[in-house]
Amino acid sequence: MVIPSLIQHKRDGGALRSAEWTALIEGYTAGRVPDYQMSALLMAVVWRGLTAEELAALTDAMLQSGDRLRFDAFERPRADKHSTGGIGDKVSLLLAPMVASCGVAVPMMSGRGLGHTGGTLDKLESIPGFRTALTLSEAKTQVERIGCAMLGQTPEIAPADKRLYALRDVTGTVESIPLIAASIMSKKLAEGLNGLVLDVKTGSGAFLPDQAQAIELARTMIELGEVRGCPTVALLTAMDRPLGRSCGNALEVEEAIDGLRGEGPADLMEVTYALAVEMLLLVGAASGAADARKKLEDSVSSGRALETLSKIIEAQGGDPRVLDDPALLPQAAEVEVFRAPRDGVVAQIEPRKIGRAILELGGGRRTIEEEIDPSVGFVIPAKPGDRVKTGEPLASVFARNRDGIETGFRALREAIIIGDEGRLPPLITHRVTASGVERLA
Repeated sequence: MVIPSLIQHKRDGGALRSAEWTALIEGYTAGRVPDYQMSALLMAVVWRGLTAEELAALTDAMLQSGDRLRFDAFERPRADKHSTGGIGDKVSLLLAPMVASCGVAVPMMSGRGLGHTGGTLDKLESIPGFRTALTLSEAKTQVERIGCAMLGQTPEIAPADKRLYALRDVTGTVESIPLIAASIMSKKLAEGLNGLVLDVKTGSGAFLPDQAQAIELARTMIELGEVRGCPTVALLTAMDRPLGRSCGNALEVEEAIDGLRGEGPADLMEVTYALAVEMLLLVGAASGAADARKKLEDSVSSGRALETLSKIIEAQGGDPRVLDDPALLPQAAEVEVFRAPRDGVVAQIEPRKIGRAILELGGGRRTIEEEIDPSVGFVIPAKPGDRVKTGEPLASVFARNRDGIETGFRALREAIIIGDEGRLPPLITHRVTASGVERLA
């Protein structure tokens, strides 16, 4: 196998054979294919795409590069959710314990921040002591014991994807439908699921801002799941403004705790409930959407969901006292309020600029090795369509120092546009299944 020839062939619009993708992934996982060659190939895929046969071969090669979670004698139905990434998207922190407390096992394997977006693992690890590096055996035991494990990609699960995921983050090769689809599905298909729900973000803060592209990605992943025995449904949700109020690792954990107490922001709860309903329906854990919604709301109002999160935190080495005392989470050294520069209406809150500012504040990675500061970020109660007056609080910046406050203020001045009119677009626009696309709003 001559790697430069394969790169050139893909660069020039050709298709690689299944055996070539298998050999490439095996070689990369074993360290025989260097990062610089794989980076070149990834960029060729970004520009040229993959055929359906290539996508299937890449997904299967990454899936087969490692082991799988196996629940052969475990009768409880299993489901998971995956988001394509956004700003303020802490849905997994609420959804996993909610669904698990309704009798559905959730072996949730998540990722770290990618590009301008946050990652569930980074958020969980802002909880003192929380350990996401579980082995397959540990994850299986925990799922069977308490109904949920929230873990990172183990060395056993799709190790090829783990390396590619980190490489894409730092080589400008994130925004590619086939690479996103193969990455997500190679991990999810390894979880031993009976159903998978996808939260496909669309709008200016999403990896794929265009709605048509988001639908294409959803259909691509659904086909990969259905063909491999994992029924899959997708919802298209808005990422043209941050989700919820908090953006930043520890801040989002605190907001998720509020949500499980029944005090979460309306938009965050709407998206969480919608995705969780789909999970219960996929595995037959509810008789219909209304029944599923009631079960989920009961899990919150009764305290069962919060109790399940406490069990997850304790089982994974974290300090469950954070549920009653969020001050135990990492705290920013500097906090300052950003105020409206003029009277008017919030016309736009640009999520991508907020995400990039979190990176600048130290809350994300620009290199694979970079450490993050979980305390930094923003709390932005304002929403598009809100009428505001000069001097009214719009947001707060949480930073390590005064320079960070200035960085945050610069970002907010660019991201929050005050005009003479504005509106809040719908949160959930489409439902995509193997049968087709349903417009919801």
